[in-house]
Amino acid sequence: MRRGLGQGLEALLPSSEGSRVIEVEVEAIRPNPRQPRQNLDDESLSELAESIKAVGVLQPVVVRPAGDTYELVVGERRWRAAMMAGLARVPAIVRDTADPELLRDALVENLHRKDLNPMEEAAAYKQLMEDFGETHESISRKVGKSRTAITNKLRLLQLPPAVQALVRTGRIGEGHARAILALPKERQESVALAAAREGWSVRQVEELGKRESRAPRRRRGEALPSEVEEELDVAEEALGVRVRVVGYREGSGRLEVAFRSLDELRLLLARLIGRQR
Repeated sequence: MRRGLGQGLEALLPSSEGSRVIEVEVEAIRPNPRQPRQNLDDESLSELAESIKAVGVLQPVVVRPAGDTYELVVGERRWRAAMMAGLARVPAIVRDTADPELLRDALVENLHRKDLNPMEEAAAYKQLMEDFGETHESISRKVGKSRTAITNKLRLLQLPPAVQALVRTGRIGEGHARAILALPKERQESVALAAAREGWSVRQVEELGKRESRAPRRRRGEALPSEVEEELDVAEEALGVRVRVVGYREGSGRLEVAFRSLDELRLLLARLIGRQR
């Protein structure tokens, strides 16, 4: 069974005389020596590799011919994670010229008119962010959906790989998945499997989540209601940094964000005030 490229996402790819979609041997791919992104986080690569083991490579890499091999244009994280996952081949768009902007524009254009499952849509948004530097706000403008809708769709990628696979294959719906996100991490997979097996409604999953969230969860020792935790999750996804609440009491408190470098601070401030750099 071919588990690599989802049928819906494959429909997003530009079909032109200069490009084609094939399965490429990972050993036949070489990294782009002009790749500006030199530091790839080992922990995030390991997480991506675990996801690939469960659901395959949802987002194709983009390569161009280089003699008897291929040179990466975009997708180095997916290529390296696929190797970590032990895959022999990865789905790839082979382009005769390195023009990632054309792929970006094709993805945006086709997101308007192709019917994707929720995981494929989330994967396409993530590809726009990772490979082309798009933000939640810019994707929102380009695909005609609210920023919150984009953020919520991307949050589906935080689900355990087994739960993502259930959503991708239609055994549970996006509504179920969003309700499952409100559950503690250690409960998400078992609840998803039960919902798929027993045919639970979204309301049934939501009610289970409400019962389990009556005891406040904790973020670094601070007891917080589940709705506050969910808002912090959205903020962290949008800002790209760790966010915590200090001194929470009856709906009030103080927000703290952490940054590790001057560049990260500048990026954070730009996102907070909408400044273009």
